[in-house]
Amino acid sequence: MDAPVPFTFELEQERDFEFRVRFDAPGVETLLLDEPPPLGGGRGPNAARLIGAAVANCLTSSLLFCMRKFKQTPGPLKATVRGELVRNDKGRMRIGRFDVTIQLADAAVDIGHFDRCLAQFEDFCVVTESVRHGIPVGVRVVDAAGSEVFAGGVTVA
Repeated sequence: MDAPVPFTFELEQERDFEFRVRFDAPGVETLLLDEPPPLGGGRGPNAARLIGAAVANCLTSSLLFCMRKFKQTPGPLKATVRGELVRNDKGRMRIGRFDVTIQLADAAVDIGHFDRCLAQFEDFCVVTESVRHGIPVGVRVVDAAGSEVFAGGVTVA
């Protein structure tokens, strides 16, 4: 097994539920996190939305990486995340699930080796495969015509 790859970043409270995140990458802007009303002012994404964004970013990047590995030059990809908050048996709010739809700019039939990418891109997504141990994540890929070309995901029992 490879050695762990560490990373560190800082969160600092600015006021109420607003936190400024300073990442450990040079030149990366800080990010403001905030809870939606009534707790916070909604001036930035909250943690649940940030997790959803991370899942979608990782899936989309993984699919893009695979297409480029096969020398494809796809148009811009777009992802939509639908998340839901639910209460557990103790009445505590939890992320119930995420559903990610990746929209291709091209027709799937025009992308070389696309079937191979669809067969493996989820497995290479670090964030999604880590999050799925506690949160179900559904995944769809649709092409430029809106046709579903992939439906996958793993539901946590």
